[in-house]
Amino acid sequence: MAYSGGMESIPVCETFASIQGESTYAGYACWFIRLSGCNLTCRYCDTPHARSAGAPVAISDLVLEAKNAGLPLVEITGGEPLLHDGFAALAAGLIVAGTWKVLVETNGSLDLSVVPESVIRIVDVKCPGSGAGGSFLPSNLEQFRDEDEIKFVVTDRLDFDWSCRFIEQHRLPERVHAVLVSPVRGVLDPRILAEWVLESKCAIQLQVPLHTRLGMP
Repeated sequence: MAYSGGMESIPVCETFASIQGESTYAGYACWFIRLSGCNLTCRYCDTPHARSAGAPVAISDLVLEAKNAGLPLVEITGGEPLLHDGFAALAAGLIVAGTWKVLVETNGSLDLSVVPESVIRIVDVKCPGSGAGGSFLPSNLEQFRDEDEIKFVVTDRLDFDWSCRFIEQHRLPERVHAVLVSPVRGVLDPRILAEWVLESKCAIQLQVPLHTRLGMP
């Protein structure tokens, strides 16, 4: 079925094909739609170019582009995708148009309920070391779905211990598909983080972003 929406547009930073590097879908070929604009400024941001205004692109064109890419995954990322009124229409259009799985990566500071039911949400919880600690929207704790994945990016042991307390306090492993922890690239050695995961006995999954190891966007 083709997307039958109108000519509504949304600001786009870039679209591209790459290997999915994060979440439990890491390793799959994925079509990325990176939207422009973000409401947070993280110290370790690896996509500062996505903070600019971007170029408006018709949602119908983005859906067609994803369909022509023919990959098994489509991810809407940013910036922060949920900032845009057209996000829900884009996500719904992608669901209607293809047999792929649709993911959205969001920073956790905005209402998750705007994400259509069939879209898999990869939700960041910003640790204190990010410079955006405290940005997580508390009401989102009641919005989690079984297929959601929650991610913590840690800079140091303080971040890691904070993450473990948050995970245990809110019983995240019981409520979502996966709880992920990854190191800030160039700041924390992944081997050290692996040792902390082993010591913690917390039900979290260590992740070293695959696309960065491959030198891909």
